[in-house]
Amino acid sequence: MTLRVLGVDPGLTRCGIGVVDVEKNRRATMVAFGVVGTSPEESLDQRLLVIATSIDDWLDKYEPHVLAVERVFSQLNVSTVMGVAQASGVVIAAAARRGIPVALHTPSEVKAAVTGSGTSNKDAVTKLVTKILRLDAPPRPADAADALALAITHAWRAGSGSSNKGGAATSGPGSQSLTPAQRAWADAEAKARRAR
Repeated sequence: MTLRVLGVDPGLTRCGIGVVDVEKNRRATMVAFGVVGTSPEESLDQRLLVIATSIDDWLDKYEPHVLAVERVFSQLNVSTVMGVAQASGVVIAAAARRGIPVALHTPSEVKAAVTGSGTSNKDAVTKLVTKILRLDAPPRPADAADALALAITHAWRAGSGSSNKGGAATSGPGSQSLTPAQRAWADAEAKARRAR
């Protein structure tokens, strides 16, 4: 069965959205991607309404099996964290209204899953997303590529024996079948959990 995942790289100014279909053999195919933008000059309620309406449209149009959202992990800029958290809440609530499971992934988890290193930069993520999805050109802007990377990460994680909301399978049956990127991602996630 093909798993359809809608990935969201949340933000108030630019909210990246990407949908991928991933087969059991891990072959991922891009379905759609885009960015919802709002102006800092608009009021907060109007900005969140734009994001909420857009997410509703994407969820209704593409009917994903699961929603993967970037988890706010750590940032020094409090206003940026607040905006990301507010956008995330709107997105998560939209999925919850439809009974769609939500999974949260940190940026380092996504980087490790897609590139094999939890410290890769955005260019490396975009390059690997382009390759994984067999695209003729990189998805732009970077927020859209990040959303696709989130979707790929979650689908690969689910395929590695993890539940939609649980942790990565790092030991036990099936752990030997993890790819190097999945192992690196699982190690990055375990390290992040220990640091909390």
